[in-house]
Amino acid sequence: MENEKKMTKRDYYEEILSILTETDLTDETSALVDFVRNQIDTLDKRAEKAKERAAEKKVEGDELRETVKNVLTNDFQTVETIVTALDNEEITKAKVIARLTQLVNLGEVEKTDIKDESGKTRKAYKLA
Repeated sequence: MENEKKMTKRDYYEEILSILTETDLTDETSALVDFVRNQIDTLDKRAEKAKERAAEKKVEGDELRETVKNVLTNDFQTVETIVTALDNEEITKAKVIARLTQLVNLGEVEKTDIKDESGKTRKAYKLA
């Protein structure tokens, strides 16, 4: 089997548009051509907006990553301790864990397992 590229909605609309433009244009086919072009434009606008939102989230993530890094010390801290130190209801535990993972992958933070008072193993982080 050859690797076939999966056709997107835009690809389908392009294909329909090429078929319609090859035929003699009547009032009905002209309306269809306009509709298909409008759909393609809408898809392009959505894709552009999605790129803008992704870029905004990336910048946002970078700011949060720096905020999380600034809370860390040279002593190991659990995620719960870090979240408490951030003291911001909008910053969830999941967001903090994601940023800590990024920092570990960048080599800026060390990660280890520690046992808490109840004997449970927890992940702990400190500056590298």
